[in-house]
Amino acid sequence: MEDDNKLSYFFLGLGLGVAVGVLFAPKSGEETRDFLRSKAEEGTDYVKRRAEDLRDTAADAIDRSKDTLRRHKDNLSAAVDAGRQAYRETVKTPQPE
Repeated sequence: MEDDNKLSYFFLGLGLGVAVGVLFAPKSGEETRDFLRSKAEEGTDYVKRRAEDLRDTAADAIDRSKDTLRRHKDNLSAAVDAGRQAYRETVKTPQPE
């Protein structure tokens, strides 16, 4: 709940900052709009790059997890096979009386 409040306050401050910046901008309206548009595009590009980075990181983590699971499965299968083989050898050898 506190995180939601922090995020709300952040966006409220962001909105107020933009409003004050536009009101007291030293440039003309057209220049200010162009500036804001370019900053919005930079923000969009940044978010896209971060999303791609996160997607790549997640894909790498999934691949590493799959490899680890595969190795554990192979080790477990080898251990089970070794146990079966040991059992068969024990059962086949005649026990001294």
